[in-house]
Amino acid sequence: MALYSVPIRRSLVRPLLLLGGDRELVLLSGLLSGALIFTSMTWFSAAYGLLLWFGGLALLRSMAKADPLMRKVYLRHRLYQKYYPPRSTPWRVNRRPYL
Repeated sequence: MALYSVPIRRSLVRPLLLLGGDRELVLLSGLLSGALIFTSMTWFSAAYGLLLWFGGLALLRSMAKADPLMRKVYLRHRLYQKYYPPRSTPWRVNRRPYL
């Protein structure tokens, strides 16, 4: 009896990227830049907002190029415990504590 193989389509495991960066971070960067531009309404803030947008987009693209799931890895890292107490190994000889 031959094994039945199921092909895994590339479109099902591809990370969600927008403009080459992580989708949520790109949208958040665009929202913050747009809020800066349209709330201040000066030429200086418009230039700064565009600089912030393109700089953030370049940073997010390079981050996604290194690892497309880096945001999820970082968020999982933040959930880990801050301090792990030392644990003994299976080969440690446990002696009677001094009383």
